[in-house]
Amino acid sequence: IIAAIAIPSMSRGASGAGESALRQNLQTLRKAIEMYRSEHNGAFPTEDDVRRQLLRFTDIDGDYNGTRTATHVYGPYLHKIPRLPVGSKAGNDKIKATGVLGNGTRGWFYIHETGTILANTKDDEVDSNGIPYNQY
Repeated sequence: IIAAIAIPSMSRGASGAGESALRQNLQTLRKAIEMYRSEHNGAFPTEDDVRRQLLRFTDIDGDYNGTRTATHVYGPYLHKIPRLPVGSKAGNDKIKATGVLGNGTRGWFYIHETGTILANTKDDEVDSNGIPYNQY
């Protein structure tokens, strides 16, 4: 009887933790992208260099460098890219910026025209309420 009560409760706790971590990671990524935008005259990180532009120092044009220089004074905006905590790509911290949402092996999907970052999960990977993770 105790197992019948405890096991479903623990399962919900684990899935709830993943959902919470996903929300936190997305909030972290979105804040970093918005901070980059505010310091780069309204430009979002680029499709090709989003990862480096968030993790390194940049100049006003978005050119990146591993160290701060007289011109590379912005950022870094993140210490590391968080790992996707849910779905079939859980544990992956790579960012996909082209193609179709849910395809490929990367954890995050980035739309550089709008600065949108999403979980790169398929539509059938859903939370405990049936909401696809890629709609968070």
